[in-house]
Amino acid sequence: MILNDDQQALIESARRFAREVLLPGYQQRDRDGILDRGLVRQMGELGLLGMDLPEAQGGMGLDGVTTGLVVEALAWGDFNVSAVPVGISLNGAILIRHAQPAVRDLWVPKMVRGEAVVAICLTEPRGGSDASNLQLKARRDGDHYVLNGEKTSITFADRADAYLIFARTGKPDEGAKGVSAFFVPASTPGIQTLKFDDLGSAVIGRGQVFFDDVRIPLDHRLGDEGKGFTQVMQGFDYSRALIGLQACGAAQASLDEAWAYTKEREAFGRPIGQFQGVTFPLSEGESQIEAIRQLCYHTLALRDAALPHTKEAAMCKWMGPKFAVDVIHQCLLTFGHYGWSKDLPHQQRLRDVMGLEIGDGTAAVMKLIIARERIGRTAVQY
Repeated sequence: MILNDDQQALIESARRFAREVLLPGYQQRDRDGILDRGLVRQMGELGLLGMDLPEAQGGMGLDGVTTGLVVEALAWGDFNVSAVPVGISLNGAILIRHAQPAVRDLWVPKMVRGEAVVAICLTEPRGGSDASNLQLKARRDGDHYVLNGEKTSITFADRADAYLIFARTGKPDEGAKGVSAFFVPASTPGIQTLKFDDLGSAVIGRGQVFFDDVRIPLDHRLGDEGKGFTQVMQGFDYSRALIGLQACGAAQASLDEAWAYTKEREAFGRPIGQFQGVTFPLSEGESQIEAIRQLCYHTLALRDAALPHTKEAAMCKWMGPKFAVDVIHQCLLTFGHYGWSKDLPHQQRLRDVMGLEIGDGTAAVMKLIIARERIGRTAVQY
């Protein structure tokens, strides 16, 4: 991949930051369970947040492929921290396309500077993968909407500065057509949160968000009433490719560590790297991750060229986390009993990446999207 000097400098900066700052504290941040806002601001200062957003909003106006390269580099150092630039690229683009100027001009630059984290609130307790079957209600009351209900499995639930919320403004039987989107600061009265005790990704704070008569000004609605779901969901093809690269970055970190170990560890009087039973599984993992990486780059290149990429994005989303988990698992086994210890980061990467086999769309949902792209509505059962 050919990059210009500015792009190369940005990616080298991301790699250096991942190597020198993120990786050394990866496991401690997991134990602390806190999103280090200092790190987020530092990424903003380095230009590693929202680099694909317009210069007028504080970004660099770069392409999606470059953004993906930066996300992958950061995930090599800390899979959880790399979720921040993914969210900023997705949410920033949504605000630029659909928010009123006053909301857009205040919040997007703050996000790019690393001063604000925004959480997407889509999933609900009874909905899960049926994302358009929403129960959270937004009732019109003069020049406000009033929100009542809850969201669950929300990334950054208890540590976000604002929420991008999908709520039902139409009738329950209208499906996606009756859903609107809203932008709500976390300081708005009536919002409460609850953090889950998850297997992994403690840093990003998945949890529930409750809304009790939360009043939202009319100008905080995103897009048209009743069209929020279809308008805003268009950006998810982009984030799915970035998620695939997050998974590749984490798997590559474990691969790099495992390859180095095969040269250091000796058995039967020679380095274990001389045994095909050790190196062949790592070679297979290296091949799988490289293939997924190139698919992600291709998907982002299609996006940059304004070409359809829904099918490819769904492939990135299910294959990236799935194969990354398998590869990291194999790297853990390469270290033997030592790999089973929490002293090494493989077990944490395994737990962290596994969460994205569920979140942001399961493998089954992604495969359904691929089938729909190939054979249309025939793939849908009634």
